[in-house]
Amino acid sequence: MHDIQALHATALIAEDESLLRSALQAELARLWPALEIIASVGHGAAAVEQALTLRPQVLFLDVRMPGMSGLEAAQALAEDWPADAAFPLIVFVTAYDQYALQAFEHAAFDYVLKPVQAERLALSCSRLQAALAARHGPAPAPDETFARLRDLLTATGAAARSPGARPLSVIRAGIGDAIHLVPVGDVLYFEAADKYVRVVTAEREYLIRTSLRELLPQLDPDRFWQVHRGTLVRADAIATATREETGKITLTLRGSPDKLVASRLYAHLFKAM
Repeated sequence: MHDIQALHATALIAEDESLLRSALQAELARLWPALEIIASVGHGAAAVEQALTLRPQVLFLDVRMPGMSGLEAAQALAEDWPADAAFPLIVFVTAYDQYALQAFEHAAFDYVLKPVQAERLALSCSRLQAALAARHGPAPAPDETFARLRDLLTATGAAARSPGARPLSVIRAGIGDAIHLVPVGDVLYFEAADKYVRVVTAEREYLIRTSLRELLPQLDPDRFWQVHRGTLVRADAIATATREETGKITLTLRGSPDKLVASRLYAHLFKAM
């Protein structure tokens, strides 16, 4: 086992409860003195901003935070992380019960439970130090990192679906005093827009007062593909997918001049058969 006291590394902590954030930082200082905490933030959006600016080697992300969750922050970072830099190692901090933890175990990300136990955190530190020691300078984020994150997002998304619930068949969009019933089969794509979601068809678009996070579990995942953290597209509406040098993919649609961007995280959807 590697000596976790020795290896210098940088880390970011994102936890909305200030006492827990301070306690985690103090425990890390005791277990791994050479670990430099270069940012300690209270919500997911700040975690993304600071991580992209400072590029820490390790992230400790609370799963449940106001606004952007730890999972959503990890997704945003996977999409926006520079292609020439090594993607951070992630430890999720969670209060989930054992059933929900199956998603984390299968995704092969490390996690620690709240309240954080010193013995379990020490094990995470050892794993992190071993993984960092195996790295030799900056490198593109490996496909397997994205695959594990995708698996985790898929598993937690599936857990949010009500067992036996049928997917939505119509979208109820209010315009003035009228409610428009939009068949889901007419929707080309859904796009997050602040506190709303844009519902785009070939003829027009609508705004519905919901979040993409709430809408996603209500849609058929085989019919609507998530191609970006803010975009769901009807699979059979995609005409072409063109890969760019950055790893992102530009999509053209049938029945619309709009072009959408698919992130590296979802590039696996567009491999030739």
